[in-house]
Amino acid sequence: MSTTHAQPDEPRRWAMFIVLLVGTFLPPLDFFIVNVALPSIQGELGTSSSAEQLVISSYAAFYAVTLITGGRLGDLYGRGRMFFLGLVGFTGASLLCGFAWSPWALIAGRILQGLTAAVMAPQALASIQVIFPESEKPLALSLYGAMFGLASVIGQALGGILISLNLFGLGWRAIFLVNLPIALLVILFGLPLLKETRAKHAAKLDPGGMLLSLLTLSLLIVPLIEGRAFGWPWWVWLSFIAVPLLANLFWRYETRLSQRGGTPLIDPVVFRMPGLGRGLMVALMFYSIGVFFLLFSVYLQGALHKSALSAGLVFLPFGTGLLLGPLLTAFLKRFVGNYVNPIGMGLETLGLIGMACLILNTTIGASPSAVPLTLLLFVIGFGQGLGLPTLMRMLTGRVAPAFSGMIAGIASSTLQISTALSVAVIGGIFYTLLGDSNSAANITHAFLVSILCIAFCLALGAGLAIKLARQSADMSAFKEQAVR
Repeated sequence: MSTTHAQPDEPRRWAMFIVLLVGTFLPPLDFFIVNVALPSIQGELGTSSSAEQLVISSYAAFYAVTLITGGRLGDLYGRGRMFFLGLVGFTGASLLCGFAWSPWALIAGRILQGLTAAVMAPQALASIQVIFPESEKPLALSLYGAMFGLASVIGQALGGILISLNLFGLGWRAIFLVNLPIALLVILFGLPLLKETRAKHAAKLDPGGMLLSLLTLSLLIVPLIEGRAFGWPWWVWLSFIAVPLLANLFWRYETRLSQRGGTPLIDPVVFRMPGLGRGLMVALMFYSIGVFFLLFSVYLQGALHKSALSAGLVFLPFGTGLLLGPLLTAFLKRFVGNYVNPIGMGLETLGLIGMACLILNTTIGASPSAVPLTLLLFVIGFGQGLGLPTLMRMLTGRVAPAFSGMIAGIASSTLQISTALSVAVIGGIFYTLLGDSNSAANITHAFLVSILCIAFCLALGAGLAIKLARQSADMSAFKEQAVR
């Protein structure tokens, strides 16, 4: 690989971009693809409900705390180099998941997937700023944003198809092993193609901050999930007590590092920006829907006895909405301005409440009417598709340009933490209500309560986002008056 900086008129920039997009596509794909497979995994490995939650939340949590560091590694050592190292590591982790012999081996593989995905994923977004001229960046960023929706569409359906086909007798293991041929093709075609880029003035790593944040998050999420299974023993409560103490230690460490002229993982200075704390609370509420995919799969396969393939295909309207949402945000912004994000979260809330009403009025064990269910899933996905890109712009727009990269990383990490917490907390509520009975009535009741909890979190986030939108509108009006 060349170590020269890529120029804006790089002739192979689109081919390079396609290679880098794999790093954007695989992490969400492996989040969505595993949900529909959990009942099959439970049948073979005998995973408990808490282990199922950890399969999802461990991936999200470790991805979250490594994401900012992954971006810095690319800036320091070269984005192409870190992309391929992350891809090789992600492939190795997928092998461990695919050949997992126990629930804890699978969880270990998922943790490694989260860590290596966080090294691979940020390199595409960082490279866009370097390899494309200004005129082509909007199209590249739109394609980048569409990858999450595309991954959700493909992930749920592909998971069901692979399990249904039972290739070479692999069953659910194929959902992880499918990453191997993808990675092999990318390495073969990408290595001679991808030119190296790196930042001229890259921020140094903050291993101390990363370790403290990881420890804090682990001591919160693992006890939340495992506590119920073990009857809330003493070590769970000790972990909960340690969380605020470690969080305070992390904050003090980051503050001292900033004061010494270092580059902390999260610079406390940015939190002095007005409205940023509220914006991050919106981000924390936004991915409370992360647990929905796990619980809806359990409902479809456990209460309605659908096959993995049928369950995967049910998710397609959601993925379609998620794919279309970002493509219409610019159009809608002309009419509603800064309120696109709360409108998106409001649509998600209404869609979930509508789904609860539909299921409530459906006979236990019978499938809800296809047309309204399809429409509701599309509305939920479309709302999330509208909300995500506008949330990122809403947060990065509240800080000075020098901090926009850091805030983008913090926001992305907050979204992943939101996913992990939703699986831990709302998933815990679901399995507590379910108890030892896996009857259709119990699953349905637990699912209804859970999606109403998700709807409440999204409604709270929408309310906070409305206040932020009003603040932004007031600031814009003030600036216009000042110019006049």
